Amino acid sequence: MTRVLIVDDHSIFRSGLRADLDDAIEVVGEAEDVDSAVRLIAELEPEVVLLDVHLPGGAGGGGAEVLKRSADLFERVKFLALSVSDSAEDVVGVIRAGARGYITKGSSGAEVSAAVATVASGDAVFSPRLAGFVLDAFGAVSGEQAVHDDELDRLSAREREVMRLIARGYAYKEVASELFISIKTVETHVSAVLRKLQLSSRHELTAWALERKLL
Repeated sequence: MTRVLIVDDHSIFRSGLRADLDDAIEVVGEAEDVDSAVRLIAELEPEVVLLDVHLPGGAGGGGAEVLKRSADLFERVKFLALSVSDSAEDVVGVIRAGARGYITKGSSGAEVSAAVATVASGDAVFSPRLAGFVLDAFGAVSGEQAVHDDELDRLSAREREVMRLIARGYAYKEVASELFISIKTVETHVSAVLRKLQLSSRHELTAWALERKLL
């Protein structure tokens, strides 16, 4: 069972979502505003938080504020943004704050459940349209050359290939299949990339790559 906390200011939506999620998901609690969300996340430490972007309370920062105030729990708690908004500003804002994915409320219960499983496993998840918004927001349009970066020069050609795929949300086994190498080799390359770039997680790697237009 994947333990999930639902954070949304509309009780009807919370109830409907709870009913639509797969049996493999256990909803351990619900929160309706920034302050109650921060409190319950620290108290319950769910595996995944389904987080609305626009929330009342706190200092007015909504879902991004919840993420920033819960940053010390990122190793144990993963955050999946779930919102009616599909604006690039909202998507990029919560991803920069620490969310590992973003899907819209138009998603079905099965789609949300699958996204929860993906995020719980450590991977990122976006619908293709939202992923495009993120890339566009960072200026990574098709065919654009990545900016030169001294940090990038630290990586070997193979490490750069692995870095781009991991930053795009590929699972280790998918990277291994794409590059025709073993999963163990992928793990070795990822460790080397994180060490050389002085990053601590694949989420930080994604943000790093996006900012440098490398995707």
